[in-house]
Amino acid sequence: MTLSSGEPQLYTLKFWLLCFSSFLFFASFNMIIPELPDYLTSMGGGDHKGLIIPLFTFTAGLSRPFSGKLTDCVGRIPIMVYGVLVCIVCGVLYAVVTGVVAFFVLRLIHGMSTGFKPTATSAYVGDIAPEHRRGEAMGILGVFGSMGMAAGPALGSWLVMEFNYNIMFYASSLSALLSILVIAWMPETLISKKKFKIDLLKIKWIDVYEPRAWRPAIVMGLSVFSFGVVLTIIPDYSKHLGIANKGLFFAVFTIASLVMRLVAGKASDKYGRERVLMLGMVLLATSMIFLGVAHTQWQLYVASIIFGLSAGINSPTVFAWTIDLANPTFRGRALATVFISMEIGIGLGGLFSGYVYNNQVERFPLVFISAGILPAIALFLLLRMVNKKIKTKLNH
Repeated sequence: MTLSSGEPQLYTLKFWLLCFSSFLFFASFNMIIPELPDYLTSMGGGDHKGLIIPLFTFTAGLSRPFSGKLTDCVGRIPIMVYGVLVCIVCGVLYAVVTGVVAFFVLRLIHGMSTGFKPTATSAYVGDIAPEHRRGEAMGILGVFGSMGMAAGPALGSWLVMEFNYNIMFYASSLSALLSILVIAWMPETLISKKKFKIDLLKIKWIDVYEPRAWRPAIVMGLSVFSFGVVLTIIPDYSKHLGIANKGLFFAVFTIASLVMRLVAGKASDKYGRERVLMLGMVLLATSMIFLGVAHTQWQLYVASIIFGLSAGINSPTVFAWTIDLANPTFRGRALATVFISMEIGIGLGGLFSGYVYNNQVERFPLVFISAGILPAIALFLLLRMVNKKIKTKLNH
């Protein structure tokens, strides 16, 4: 049960601080992504670049059932704090580890941070946002996350170019620390809280899968496969095209995402989640085709813009759709279900792209164009959902 006192306002200090916290958190773990392939290569693990993203998303997905259950039982704030602490510690440890195996173990641990913080943050926003403005709320939250995803990679690559890897890792930890300090004073929104007990870590199938969230979960998984591909091989693709700052692609696509998020949330509130998502899938498939045929830096940036526009539509709309369908008592569980699907999709995209690409530049088109098939499948499923709704209304 959550706090309710009449009609809640959306644009409150709590809401804006949550958004700023999300900006800092996403900047933290995204800051290091463009440089990790070269960092791994410097340690002798260049043949295993395809594991950098999947290992991270594996533990992120594995921790979602725990984060969803604990968010609904222990509270939103404690789970946010735990996720951030993991991020802080890992940022420091990257500067210490020297072996390939230790690096991959750290990637596994680091993934838990995103398994906890975003789940609890989304649930908190769902608690305080008016029901008829959830799409708008998730869209704005996503804008700040996107700004973090844009600023982080560009800043991380700049820090490596001007200083060294260790400075980048320490900056990542500092950004995570600030993300929790800005919301440390905020009140908990979960009223029926339980004290943490070991028994709460016993996970059943119902803690993993919330039946009401199956449709957004499927659409999410199909859409983010492409994101896993991009995270894994865009750094090498950028270098292949002569782009020194490997974070620029991420900055461009995230700025485009930010612009789209300003309108996508409201659009999904007005026109329906499924209809707006259909446009997002068309743009996503198009961006993968553009990436597959890009031969110049400018073509890469055009593809990045289209990719960003699709992300700006898909992410806030899927999460708003999830909150619409969820029982308020199990809001954290529903969000966790969708996040699990997201981690699976990103991880599979990373594995697929890493091993199909296999450091052979002539395979870039094959990887990107193949990835475009999945959003096309999502588009077909969404079209069926919309048609079913129309038929149901006509029959009544």
